Amino acid sequence: MREVLLLCWRDSDHPQGGGSERYLERVGAELARSGVKVTFRTAGYPGAPAVESRAGMRVSRGGGRLSVYPRAMAAILAARFGRGPLAGIDPDVVIDTQNGIPFFARWVSRAPVVVLVHHCHKRQWPVAGVLMGKVGWFIESWLSPRVHRDAQYLTVSLPSAEDLVSLGVDAQRVAVVRAGTDPSPFALPDEQVDPDARRLCVLSRLVPHKQIEHALEVMGRISASHPDVMLDVIGDGWWSEELRAKASELGIDDRVVFHGHVSEERKHQLLAGASVHLMPSRTEGWGLAVIEAAGYGVPTVGYRSSRGLTDSVVDGVTGVLVDNIDELAAVTAQLLDEQSWRHELGDKARERAGGYSWAAAAAGVNQVLAAAVAGQPISGLVKD
Repeated sequence: MREVLLLCWRDSDHPQGGGSERYLERVGAELARSGVKVTFRTAGYPGAPAVESRAGMRVSRGGGRLSVYPRAMAAILAARFGRGPLAGIDPDVVIDTQNGIPFFARWVSRAPVVVLVHHCHKRQWPVAGVLMGKVGWFIESWLSPRVHRDAQYLTVSLPSAEDLVSLGVDAQRVAVVRAGTDPSPFALPDEQVDPDARRLCVLSRLVPHKQIEHALEVMGRISASHPDVMLDVIGDGWWSEELRAKASELGIDDRVVFHGHVSEERKHQLLAGASVHLMPSRTEGWGLAVIEAAGYGVPTVGYRSSRGLTDSVVDGVTGVLVDNIDELAAVTAQLLDEQSWRHELGDKARERAGGYSWAAAAAGVNQVLAAAVAGQPISGLVKD
C-alpha cells in the first residue's frame, strides 16, 4: 500500500469527536508509521488549523457539520487536476467513513473506496429532527447500500456487520476489524490504585443516544444505600447542560463530577480509579471505552440492546449486559457490594484487553484495503 485517503466528518480533537474518530485516526497513524502516505480529510472547527501534520498523517480540514461532505467531494475532484486543498494526493484506496451519511467518494475518486461503518444509526436519526431524520435514514438504509453495492465494507463488530447485511449489503463484502487500545499508562494498576475504590464512571460523548441520564438515574437510586459512591462523567458534548440539569433534578449534584473533555493522561487516571464502568448507550458499534476501562481491570455494565456491546463485553465474564434500567441499577449495586465478583470480572476484562492493539487493528485494516485494491472483497472477522 503506497497512499491512502481517510474521510471522516470529525477528528478526535473536534468538540464532538469520539471513539469512531479515534479508531480511524489511530489506524491511520499506524499505517503512516509503516511507510504509507496518509491524508486525513475532516471538518473544521474553531481554533483548528486548515492543515496540520499529526502522527505522521497530513490532516486537511474544511466545512462544518453538513458542508464537510460536499467540500470533501469537491476537494477530491479538484485534486485530480492538481488543485485545491488535496492537491498532490494520488491514493491507492479511500476509506469513506459513514457516520449515518457517507461522503459518496466513489462518485469523484478514481481509487477504490472502502466504506467504514461503526454502527447503524436507525435509533439515532430521530434526534436530528423529523425531516433530517427521514432523509438521513433514507440515505443510510436505501441509497448508500445501492451506491456502494460493489464496494468493500469495513466495520468494527460482528453485530454491526449483521446490521449492514440487514440493510442489503452483501455479506461477502463486509469485513470486521475490531478496535485496538493503547497499553495502560499505569502498568501496575494494583499498586497505583486503591482496590477498594468505590467510584462509578462513564466515558462518552455527551449526546442523547449515549443515554447518560440512565447512569445518573442509577446514581440516584443507589445514593442512599451507597453514601460513599461517586460518579465520574468523562467527556463533553452538546447535551451536557441537560445532563447537569438532570443531576440537579435527581438531587445528586454533590455525587456527580462532570469532568468535561480531559487530557489522555487524566482520562486514564480516572479510569484507573474506577470500580465499575457504565455504558448505557442506546447504540454502540463496538464500545472502545469498554476496552480502555478493561485495561485497568474495570468491568463494564451496559445494555444488551446496544448491539455492539455484545461483542466488546463478554457477558458474565468481563462485564455484565442487562435489559433495562432496573437491572442496570441492581447489577451496579451488586458489583459495588460484592468485591470478589467485581475483581473476578475485572481480572478477565484486563486479560482480554491485553489482546488488542492499534498495530493489530491497522494490520487488519491494511488487509481489507489491499483486498479492495485487488478487487477481491473479503468478509468476516479479520485478525492480524
